[in-house]
Parts: sequence; structure tokens; C-alpha cells
Amino acid sequence: MHRSLPTLAALSLVVATPLSLAAQNRPTVAGTEAAVVSDHPLATAAGADVLKRGGNAVDAAITMAAVLAVVRPHMNGVGGDAFMLMYDARDRKTHALNGSGRAGSKATPATFADRKLTSVPSSGPMSVSVPGAVAAWSDALQRFGSITLAAALAPAIRYAEQGFPVSERLAADFAEEAAKVSRDPELARIFMPGGRTTEVGTLLKQPELAATLRAIAKGGSTELYRGALAKKIVAFLETEGGLLTTADLAGHSSTWQEPISQAYRGFQVLAFPPNTQGVTLLQQLGAGALFDLAPLGHNSEAYLHTLVGISTLTYEDRDRYIADPAFAQVPVARLLSPEHARIIADSVRRNARVVAPSPERPSRDGNGDTVYLCVVDRNGNAVSYIQSLFASFGSGRMVPGTGITLHNRGSLYSLDPAHPNIVAPGKRPFHTLSPAMVLHPDGSLYMALGSPGGDGQPQTLVQMLNNVVVFGMTPQRAVESARFRAYQNGRLSIEPGVADSVLAGLRSRGHAVTVRPPGAEFGGSQMILVHPVSRARITGADARREAYAIAW
Repeated sequence: MHRSLPTLAALSLVVATPLSLAAQNRPTVAGTEAAVVSDHPLATAAGADVLKRGGNAVDAAITMAAVLAVVRPHMNGVGGDAFMLMYDARDRKTHALNGSGRAGSKATPATFADRKLTSVPSSGPMSVSVPGAVAAWSDALQRFGSITLAAALAPAIRYAEQGFPVSERLAADFAEEAAKVSRDPELARIFMPGGRTTEVGTLLKQPELAATLRAIAKGGSTELYRGALAKKIVAFLETEGGLLTTADLAGHSSTWQEPISQAYRGFQVLAFPPNTQGVTLLQQLGAGALFDLAPLGHNSEAYLHTLVGISTLTYEDRDRYIADPAFAQVPVARLLSPEHARIIADSVRRNARVVAPSPERPSRDGNGDTVYLCVVDRNGNAVSYIQSLFASFGSGRMVPGTGITLHNRGSLYSLDPAHPNIVAPGKRPFHTLSPAMVLHPDGSLYMALGSPGGDGQPQTLVQMLNNVVVFGMTPQRAVESARFRAYQNGRLSIEPGVADSVLAGLRSRGHAVTVRPPGAEFGGSQMILVHPVSRARITGADARREAYAIAW
């Protein structure tokens, strides 16, 4: 039985529901005209300013993305990738912009074999593929924006040049990565001056990054792919043994795609097609729709066991099939078919206990060093946007004199000749990034949502969505509610707030449960919900990271 669309009165928390935080920590931020949410208050403020000066959702999104490249420099930036879902209120159509880069022309299995490598390194120059974020910024503005790239980059340039105050979270993140930062002279010079990590309250200035952003503002994205910046990137990588050439950068292009979708409890959920794990999110929803979840109770033993079981099976599909569809046949239609959803659901129902934990298998993305943002403007246009360096400080290499930290998305290629994600020149890697949108049956916008969190992104989004459409929570409560994260090695992390009897029950079913404090392990989810009656923009911003919402 599916619940009907939540009414305004129903969008409130069931008081008995245990939360990771005893009560809603933040007020509900909502407005009638527009709303913006991002992973940092300064980025959110910049996006709100764009909208208040007459810009649209895409203008605000790219402005925020550029600011995030400055204020969350270890998680995203000029040297990373990006994905965007853009909802056009005029025709109720959603467009997907794939801003991920491709492997270099020297990235062949033979190259790795010649260097006596059995897997792609997790960091360093050989983990670097073409960065696609800057091209995505430009392409999004050219098609749907109303401001120039230079205007969108102006706030980011100001923060890079003049500096911004280092927060407790940022200082802690830098300290955690001190060993990685110290190994690269450029990273250490900027983020560990004098051999010490940046202290809370000091101004972090990045003058080389400011100059890079100015060059892009003046010359456009071609400056990064064909201009002086491209030459600096390639010269550095060639010296260090990287796999990119000037032709690889010059040949890069973003790709406009059709989103994939899944019906779920009276809504249509949109996600990115492969090379991302968006199909995994939709698989989890398709199988979850075959269970009557509401009577199980929020974060009950039965509810959590069901979601973890679905997650485990869909990740097996993901790891077997997801790759660049230009190079591999990815069976998206079969994976999203009702028949396959029933196979998954029946398997979960048959297994009251989980299989004993398998040997440790490394996560693809740890806690996910990624940023997410969403926007709904005065005309109802919306953006769900995510960008990343992959690991914290990406490859661990900064191009000298540019402020550009190069990502390590290339580390996700396989060297197994039988795997569809085997490395090949010009091939996009498997990606964990998966922003989402939710539409009403008539095509009108209901929700934009997303989360950092690497492998955990589909799990986080399913929990957020269920919190609203199954359990009737407001977006802010849906974001703050206690979450789990299941790993493919059998581990199950759960935040405080779940009853001890539930934890004991899960352990009796074979789950290797650990209670862990709320934090980045569980994502950093954000949401904007458009109320179906009042059209108010109601936000959720996650305190697990530094997310902040503004609405008016």
C-alpha cells in the first residue's frame, strides 16, 4: 500500500521517531519565491545574491559551484568533475549534463603493466583523468544561464584572492589529511604554511587559484582545455609520469543526456544514467516500492534490514555492470525492470538473516570528498548539482603555480580485461556522483535532492526520500534523522538514536553493526521540496557537513 501525497499537515515528524539529534537542530528554512542550499554558507549566500539580482537557477548553481571550489578546496574544484540535473519549468523537462572527464590517451592496460602495476593507483599522477567541471560550468551557462561565466566566477575569485575564515570543520579536514598534503610541495605551501595545518578563524588565501579563475573568466573554459593552463597541466603530468596529453584536454566535451527514471510511491524519481551509479539509486527505489514500509516503522529492525538487503544486492549489480556506455553494454533497462525489482525484493524477503560478512573490500569513495547544491528559482526552475575531486585533495597533486588540485577519478578504472570498466583512452570512469530530482505525475517539480558520500549516496538518498514520502517528515527533519550506511564487506554503521533493541535485532540477523557518531560517513544531504499546494520552497540542510540554506 502506498501512502498518498503528504499534505502540509502531514509534513511533520512523527514525535516518537528517534533521531540522531534529539530534536530538530535547525529551524525549517522556507520561502515563497526561491531557495538555495549548498555545502557552505558562503556559497549559499553567493547563490542567493545571484537570484535576488535577477539570475536564474543555473546562474546561481554555477556561481555556488565556483565558490565551493574555493571554500571546500580539498573536496572539489577546477581539477575535478561535475554532474547537473536542470529542471526547466517552462516545458517541465529535465536535462542532464555529464561533466565528467575521460581517460588520457596513454591510459591503456599495457601502460600499467609496463610499470608493474596490477591496479590503477589510488592517488598520484596516474590516477588523473581529464577534469570536466569547468567545461560543465561553461556549457550549463551557455545553454540555460542568463549571466556570463565571468560574472559567475566573480565571488569565487574574491574569496580566493581576499581569503575566507577557516571553520572548525575545514581545519579538522585539513588536519586529517596532513600527511597527504605534506607530500606535495604546492599543497603544503598553501594549506600547511610553515608545516602546520591552518587554524580556525585564520583567512585562507589562494592567490594562484584566484589567477586561474581570472584566466578562465577572461578566456572561457577553453583556457583550461586549450590555453596556457592546459599546457601547464600537461607539462606537470608529463614530468610526473601522468597519462594526459594536450590533445586529451583539447578534445574534452561535456555531454547532454536524458535522465533515467523510476516510479516510486506516486512520484517519478530522476537520476543520472551510467557512467554514474544513478541506476543503483533507482534500483533500490524500485525494489523498495514492493514493500509496505510505513507499518514497519521508521528505523525499525525490519525496516533497516530490508533497506540494507536491497542495497547489498543492487551494489552487486553496480559493481558488475556500470561503466561508460560508449564503451560497454550496460543493461539499464533490465536493471530497472519490474521483473528485476521483484527478484531483489523476493531475495530480501527470503533472507531473514544476512550472509556472514565477506572479506574486506575497499570502498570506492570512502566518505565521499564531494560537494552538493540545489536551487529552485522564482520561476520554478531547479538545479540538482554535484562536483568532486573524488578523494580528499584528489590525486594529492597540485599543478605548480595554478592552485589546481587534480582529481583522482581515474583510480576507479579496472585493469581486469573482463570488466566493462577496464581502462581505455577516451573512456569515462565509473562515477559515484548521483544527484536526483523528484517529479509529480504531471511532470511538475516536487523535490531536488542529493548528498556527498561516495558509495553511500544511493543509500542516503533512499533514506531521505522515504523520510518524506513514507514517514511524512519535513525536509529538515528528514535530513537530520539518524541514518545507516551499509558496506559491501558486511559492515553496517548506524548513527546514535536508533533503539538498542533494534541494534540487537540487527546483530541477531547477522549484521556487523557499529554505532558511529553523526558525520561525513553518513553523507551530507540537502533538499529543496516544493510544496504541492502552497508552492513554498522548503529546505533541508545537513549539519553533518557545513550545509546551509537560504529561502525567501
